[in-house]
Amino acid sequence: MQRGANADEEAVSHDEPEDYAVIRTEVRRLCDKYGNEYWRGLEPDRYPEEFVAELTRQGWLGALIPEAYGGGGLSLSGASVILEEISRSGGNPSACHAQMYIMGTLLRHGTDDQKAHYLPKIASGDLRLQAFGVTEPTAGSDTSSIRTRAERDGDTWRINGQKIWTSRALYSDLILMIARTTPIDQCESRLDGISVFLFPLRGDDGELVPGLTINPIPTMMNHSTTEVFFDDVVVAADSLVGTEGMGFRHILDGMNAERILIASECIGDGRFFLERAAEYAKQREVFGRPIGQNQGVAFPLARAYADLEAADLMRWRAAELFDRGESCGVEANMAKMLASEASWAAGNAALDTHGGFGFAAEYDIERKLRETRLYKVAPINNNLVLAFIAQKCLGLPKSY
Repeated sequence: MQRGANADEEAVSHDEPEDYAVIRTEVRRLCDKYGNEYWRGLEPDRYPEEFVAELTRQGWLGALIPEAYGGGGLSLSGASVILEEISRSGGNPSACHAQMYIMGTLLRHGTDDQKAHYLPKIASGDLRLQAFGVTEPTAGSDTSSIRTRAERDGDTWRINGQKIWTSRALYSDLILMIARTTPIDQCESRLDGISVFLFPLRGDDGELVPGLTINPIPTMMNHSTTEVFFDDVVVAADSLVGTEGMGFRHILDGMNAERILIASECIGDGRFFLERAAEYAKQREVFGRPIGQNQGVAFPLARAYADLEAADLMRWRAAELFDRGESCGVEANMAKMLASEASWAAGNAALDTHGGFGFAAEYDIERKLRETRLYKVAPINNNLVLAFIAQKCLGLPKSY
């Protein structure tokens, strides 16, 4: 897509560091080897093993791991560019994005021994950290109501419960998860008494650890998501990350990073839609002229472009706050909400532009539309974001 002219363009553009252009070029070069035919061929439920393996070999999945541990040492802003470019190319970064946003919890709250043990192996690709166990069937968005519990037993913890929508658990070596370690009725705050654990999903024989069951959940898009059952799963005492009982606060770092990275994916999706739609609208002729000459086609695309650029600015604002270690909960949630709404609108406009062809798999619009629709609901529903803004920014009474 061409940008606007001169001063008007500068008024809305974000000045990126020069090395981000290098990241974009290199990631796009990798993505060009895995074109839309590749992603189409994975439907409905095959995991992109080849793509993820190459992404790891080139170091992109270790982007947020400090260089001292063999990673790329990038900021969250830099990592967001990687996921944006994967989406923009027509790929689906959901197959690998968790390894980036989970890092916040481990890097900020893990012990030196935990980081030394896990991070070099994650950076090299010897271990995958792709599973994040938070949501439960009975709790939904009310994380304080989780029922999965972990009980101390000598030098181990015994975990019992269930997680749902734990994506990529079948393709991950490790899981970062939360469990209640103190009954809620014994806690001063409902969010106290929750702890974070990091442990292997498989033993040395490659089989799932005893008591662990993982069942895939078919969905409308290829997302490799699962439900996970813990039946007296025994993990080492040093699997605890951070302070016992402070787990919800520990994972907030990961949650804010997740929202910012999801926003960047949505920005990439939106640009995919608009680039495809604009090109089609210029080339497709009906009634003797390009369909893009009709305002009924052009205006929805223009509106989607404006909304996407506005959302992108909030993405950068949130990422910069995160990278400076400043509070960014409001900005991260707004970035995710605005970007997911903008990408959905861009996708719908692209579908309308393509007409009947938009529903044909070979044009990839319908696939990407299914993928981007998820982010209006997850990792947090946009209505809950609005409730959060109403309370935190406007001082209105809590509604949930």
